Amino acid sequence: MNYRQFGRTGWKVSEIGFGAWAIGADWGDVSETDAEAALNSALDRGVNFIDTADVYGDGRSERIIARVLSKRSDEVFVATKAGRRLNPHVVEGYNRENLNAFVDRSLKNLGVERLDLVQLHCPPTEVYYQPELFAVMDDMVSAGKIQYYGVSVEKVEEAIKAIDYPNVTSVQIIFNMFRQRPAELFFKLAKEREIAILTRVPLASGLLTGKMSPGSSFSSDDHRQYNRHGEAFDRGETFSGVDFRTGLEAVEELKRLCPADATMAQFALRWILQFDAVTLAIPGAKNPEQAQANAAAGDIASLDRKTLTAVQRVYEEKVKAEVHQRW
Repeated sequence: MNYRQFGRTGWKVSEIGFGAWAIGADWGDVSETDAEAALNSALDRGVNFIDTADVYGDGRSERIIARVLSKRSDEVFVATKAGRRLNPHVVEGYNRENLNAFVDRSLKNLGVERLDLVQLHCPPTEVYYQPELFAVMDDMVSAGKIQYYGVSVEKVEEAIKAIDYPNVTSVQIIFNMFRQRPAELFFKLAKEREIAILTRVPLASGLLTGKMSPGSSFSSDDHRQYNRHGEAFDRGETFSGVDFRTGLEAVEELKRLCPADATMAQFALRWILQFDAVTLAIPGAKNPEQAQANAAAGDIASLDRKTLTAVQRVYEEKVKAEVHQRW
């Protein structure tokens, strides 16, 4: 496993992290036994960064993480998120009382006295234009509830605005072979300000594993079934906002570019790691085999310029028109 500096924090984190959405909810049934086994397998392979949220399984993901870490001695950084418990999810809900209550709940779920990193969880765009909300986060740092804070965003615009606030440590954003816009300007700005970048949905909800087909089906509790058109939350979170069949066609072209010593999923993760502004990718895993395969992606040799150019061409010809200006 290779490690990278996490912005200005001094942390050195694995360039492949563990995204803990799938072990919480919204990805079909994942038993707690499988969830714990997947986490342990990732940690055994050198992963030392876990990303979760208070809404993943209504705290289930956080509680599973707490159980696993209570039995280990590794130094592991855990990032959680706050805000999506609001119902309705509106700007007015982002206030001192609610944010403190969310953080207190995560402290209890994770069984710690201080949270390593709290990220505002894809709040409405207007939140980024309210400095008093970031002052609330500063106060929680001063109070010792959290060590650092960052944001998880839907749009590049939000990412650029967020890093205007001096104490924003990290930005989590969708970035993969199907969502390349962050690399145009945001990555440059983030590097200049030493902002850590967590790239989420790195496998486009599984599309970029190359294992799906037009006949693939998903259970009713899987967001890939119920949120394809943004019915439950932002459409960009499901298949990166790309039409399912369009994505399958693009993947067939990408498969031809995949290195012989890599799976399609590892190829997609290795592509993300080519960008030096990226701190880490946070793929999910439902079982130990997936966790081990993800962790091994960093061992794949760097991709050559010809391959990178070909990936760019597939993006521009197949999916750019659908996603580029939306997020």
